[in-house]
Amino acid sequence: MGRGRIFLRRHLMVRGEFVKPLLEGVKKATIRLGIVVPKYDEVIVHGGGRPIAKAKITEVVYKKVSELTDSDAVLDGFSSREELIEALKKVYGRMSSDDIVTIIKFEVIQRLDEVKSDDVYCGLNPSDIARIYLRYLRESVGDEERKVLELLSRGLSIREAAKRLYGSPEKRFRVRRAVRKALKELISRGVLSECRRG
Repeated sequence: MGRGRIFLRRHLMVRGEFVKPLLEGVKKATIRLGIVVPKYDEVIVHGGGRPIAKAKITEVVYKKVSELTDSDAVLDGFSSREELIEALKKVYGRMSSDDIVTIIKFEVIQRLDEVKSDDVYCGLNPSDIARIYLRYLRESVGDEERKVLELLSRGLSIREAAKRLYGSPEKRFRVRRAVRKALKELISRGVLSECRRG
């Protein structure tokens, strides 16, 4: 019958083979077994062992496996319904035609494989830098910087994080310094591509 309710938080994982179609706009959805409930409108998409894009979830549709169509398959990067169902079986094992699937439709709003910007954060949001850092390099950060990044990852602004951690928004420079250091390390370790100015 279904596999229960699953909450999708800030990170959406895709298999490496789907990175290129997703970045080229061919893959516009992901289909998951079970009732998947996104907690946020925007997610960071990961594939091939690294963050590849920021995406806005545009629609969530629940269907039975038996109700899937060729159109659904094409949105997910497959050529036919049959190909999609075979791929789902490889990932999830046995499925029945009455199992529920979730179609999460999305739109890429920022590619992370070729960041180009004159902005100090390479065009990235400090909250996204914090989320990516904590996902890939959490063990590399000191206690104070971890606290900064954890607050930013929850959606606090630089000003709010400074007030919460240091008692004053005047200490924003400490938060900014932690974000710049995290971004520099993400680039130097190859998690994010080099920021090309321009």
